[in-house]
Amino acid sequence: MLVLVVYDIPDNKRRTKLANFLEGYGRRVQYSVFECFLSFVQMQELYEKVEKRVNPEEDNVRFYWITPEAASKTLTIGSDIPQPPPDYYVI
Repeated sequence: MLVLVVYDIPDNKRRTKLANFLEGYGRRVQYSVFECFLSFVQMQELYEKVEKRVNPEEDNVRFYWITPEAASKTLTIGSDIPQPPPDYYVI
């Protein structure tokens, strides 16, 4: 399923570290928004890893679980609709 990871982190160093980390899980679509196609278990694992990287007293990170039905109804301007990564890559 599509998981939106949205964050507001005031500290530049923590924000940059989190953004670099999230690039391994999904596609950055805005400065503080990532689209990730994950199973429920993968989302839980990602949540636990992110939880260790942020300061909950200053930072705000949200995970939105988007059903396939809702994702298929996404409207965009200036970019493609969310697409899962390919099942495999040919190198």
